[in-house]
Amino acid sequence: MGFIEPDLPAVEPEQFLRLPLMERMRILAVNWAEHGFGSPRMVHTIYILKLIVLYALGGIVVATTTSHLPAFWHVSQWWNQPIVYQKAILWTVLLESIGIAGSWGPLAGKVKPMTGGILFWARPRTIRLRPWAWVPFTAGDRRGWFDITLYAGLLVGVIVALVSPGVHSDSLSAAVPDNTSGLVNPVLLIAPIVLLILNGLRDKTIFLGARGEQYLPALFFFVVLPFVDMIIALKLLIVVVWVGAGVSKFGKHFALVVPPMVSNSPSVPFTWFKRAHYRDFPRDLRPSRIADVMAHVGGTTVEVITPLVLLFSTNRWLTLAAVAVMVVFHLFIVSTFPLAVPLEWNVLFAYATVFLFLGFPNWQGYGLFDISSPWLAAALIAGLLFFPILGNFRPDKVSFLPSMRQYAGNWASAVWAFTPGAEGKLDRVTRTAKNQVDQFVEFGYEPQWAEVTMQQVTAWRTMHSQGRGLFSVLLKNLPDIDSRTVREGEFLCNSVIGFNFGDGHLHNADFIAAVQREACFEPGEAVVVWVESQAWGSAVQHYQVIDAALGVIERGTWRVADAVAEQPWLPNGPIPLTVTWTTPNARPVAEMRDRRQDHGHGALA
Repeated sequence: MGFIEPDLPAVEPEQFLRLPLMERMRILAVNWAEHGFGSPRMVHTIYILKLIVLYALGGIVVATTTSHLPAFWHVSQWWNQPIVYQKAILWTVLLESIGIAGSWGPLAGKVKPMTGGILFWARPRTIRLRPWAWVPFTAGDRRGWFDITLYAGLLVGVIVALVSPGVHSDSLSAAVPDNTSGLVNPVLLIAPIVLLILNGLRDKTIFLGARGEQYLPALFFFVVLPFVDMIIALKLLIVVVWVGAGVSKFGKHFALVVPPMVSNSPSVPFTWFKRAHYRDFPRDLRPSRIADVMAHVGGTTVEVITPLVLLFSTNRWLTLAAVAVMVVFHLFIVSTFPLAVPLEWNVLFAYATVFLFLGFPNWQGYGLFDISSPWLAAALIAGLLFFPILGNFRPDKVSFLPSMRQYAGNWASAVWAFTPGAEGKLDRVTRTAKNQVDQFVEFGYEPQWAEVTMQQVTAWRTMHSQGRGLFSVLLKNLPDIDSRTVREGEFLCNSVIGFNFGDGHLHNADFIAAVQREACFEPGEAVVVWVESQAWGSAVQHYQVIDAALGVIERGTWRVADAVAEQPWLPNGPIPLTVTWTTPNARPVAEMRDRRQDHGHGALA
C-alpha cells in the first residue's frame, strides 16, 4: 500500500466487471481479507491529523482558553477540571453536528466533498427523515427553512455554551473547594438540549449524527444534577454504553466483524496475522478461533466486565488497571479505522475513562452508593437502560445507536440493485454530493477502477452475517443480477443525506420513498433488499424486498445460523429463505424475471 496510491485489487478491471456477481464478491472478499479497503496511507494520515490537530488540540485550546485555565500544555492543571470535560462533550457535539467528526471522509464514502452533515442539513429541499409519523408538525420528507433555522440554532446554541466562561456552582465548591473555573452555565445548555430534540423529531439523521443518544443525557445531567450526583450519573452513562455494546455482541454476529476490521487496519502490517483471523484463507473466510477469542475475550468480555469493575471498585490499583484496559480498548478501535470512522468518539471515551474514574474515584465519595438518593440512582439506571432494552427486543422501533449496538455486527442493512444506467437517476435527487462512483472518478480514479472500488465495499458487506442473507434474497428475486449494478446501502445513503453510521433505519422504506419522489425510477429499475437487526430471543432476521417504484413487494426471514455458516460468495447458493408475504403488485418484477437478461454483460454494461 502506497502513501498516495491506493492498494487496488490484482484484477484486470474490464474482464473482472464481466464476471458473475458472486464471483466478483469472492475475489474482492479475499482481497479485503489481505488488504482491507486499500485506501492509501495518505487517507489515514489525514484522519490522524484531523483527530490530533482539529479535535484533540483544538478542543483543549477552546476549553482551556474560555475557562480561564492554564495553557493546553499544562496538562496536570486542566485534565481533571469538570468544565474541561463538559466542554469536551460540547466540542464533540459541535463537530459531530457539523459533520466533521464521525462518518467523515473517504472511509465513510465521502470523497468529494469529504464532508456531509452541514452541506446537506443547511440546504433546502434535501431529504429529512422524521423518526415517528405520529409526532405533530413533522410531516413531509424535504427540508425547509424552518428546519435549517432549527439546525443553525442548534449549532449557535452549542457554540455559545462552549465559548462562555464557567459560573460558580455551590455543589462543585462543596465537593472541590479549590476549584476556580466553575461549570458551564446550566442556563446556556437548555437551548442545545431543546434544539437537539426538536431537530431530532423532524430529522432523525441530525439527532443521530450529533450522537444525541449519548451526549443528550450528559447535557441533561449537566443542567439538573448537583456536582457529585452529576459525576456518578456520568459514570452510569458511560458504563451503560460500554456494557450495552458488550452485551449486544453476544450471539453469532460479532465474530464475523473482527476479521474484516483487523484486515482493514493500517496498524496491522503483517499479512499472515490478517489471514490468521480466517478459518482457512482463502477457501474459508469464516472467523477462526483467533478471531473468536479477539471478539469475545478482547471485545465482549472487556466491554462487560471491565466497566463493572470501574463502577464498583474502591481499590486504587484495580481501578487503575481497569482504566488502562479501557483506554487501550478505545485506542485499538481508533487504530483499525472502522468504516464509520468514529475516531473522535473513541478518543473522548478514552479521556472520559481517565477523567471520571481517576479524576473522581469511587473511594473519594464518587461511587454509585454515594449518590444522594437511591431513588435517583434507580431512576437514572431505568432511564439509561430503557432504549437499549427496548431496542434489542424491538429493533424495528429503535435505532441501533440508542440500542447500544455499536459495531456489534447485528445491524439493519441493505443493498440496492440497479438495472444498467438506472443508478444515474439518483442525480435527480436534491443533494450536495454525487454518487460515490462518480466522486472517485472526480478524485482521479479511472471509471472502471472506481467501479471496482465501489464493489469492494459491497464485498465487505458479504463478509458479515446479514450480507449472506441480503445477497441470497437478491439471487432469489433477480435472475438478471449479474448485469445489475449492486450498491452497499450505507454508502448510497451517505451520498443522499450526508451521513451514515451503520444504521439501516436511515435508508429504510421511508428513505427509499423519499428518494423515489425525485429519482422517479421505473418498476424494476431499483430493487432494494433491506433487513432488520436480529431481536433478542429470535433466531431469524426479517427482510423486505422494496421496489423503489412499487414499495415493499416481499417480506420474509432467514435464520442467522444459516447466514453465519456460509461463505461470503455463497458457493452453495442462497441460504434458506422463508417468504412470509408477497404483494400481487409485483408484476413488473415478474416480467423482468421472464425476460432473463444475459448474465454476462457485467456491472458497467
